[in-house]
Amino acid sequence: MTPDLSRRGLLLSSGSLAAVPLTGPTEAQSHDTMPATPMAAPTLWRFFTADQASLVAAMVDRLIPPDAEFTGAVGAGVPQFIDGQLAGAWGSGARLYRLGPFAEGTPEQGYQLPYTPAELYRTSLSLVADWVRGGYGSRFEELDPRLQDEALRSLESGEAGFSELPSDAFFETLLANTVEGFLSDPMYGGNRDMVGWRMVGFPGPYAGYVNLLDRHGLNFNRPPRGIAEALREHAQHHAPTLQR
Repeated sequence: MTPDLSRRGLLLSSGSLAAVPLTGPTEAQSHDTMPATPMAAPTLWRFFTADQASLVAAMVDRLIPPDAEFTGAVGAGVPQFIDGQLAGAWGSGARLYRLGPFAEGTPEQGYQLPYTPAELYRTSLSLVADWVRGGYGSRFEELDPRLQDEALRSLESGEAGFSELPSDAFFETLLANTVEGFLSDPMYGGNRDMVGWRMVGFPGPYAGYVNLLDRHGLNFNRPPRGIAEALREHAQHHAPTLQR
């Protein structure tokens, strides 16, 4: 993590990565529940156990922390977004080539591990929890924010020293998923109250620019609108009238 990289700058620079959700909307079905801290309310989990959700929540809220104006990743529902993605086709690696051979690749080649995203999270979260407890004598969630950031930097650099898989591969995946959850359409479980869109000034999916085609130099300022709202407005606009 770059210490002087602002949260707004991170999201703006990552917008092309996070604008498109990974899979379709999901529904919570697990019996595992999360304690009230650090979440605002108990959550049903489809993929994470309660302990895993607690660890993920603490990590993503350091990657995108709250401030005086905007909520952070936890308040935006990023853990729920990641949980839904991991429980679906993306988590199972439905579109990944998995026959190998698997060799260390260059950054330009992208993901090169034999793990599905779900397997990567399951393995990594266990390794992270053990590594933090062994190195810091406490759970990640209980560490001072300064030590949490220190631990995250060790994961990012690969200094955490996992033998099963490189810690930087998990960190890169977690960071990408955090930004995706913060900026995706709210129908996928994250970006609650469209906080990510409001932060970067994105109005949401909007296809009604026809009346503006010949008007230039205008600021397009309006509250953001999600896909669900656009669909409802479209349905109301095109609803058939009853014939007497």
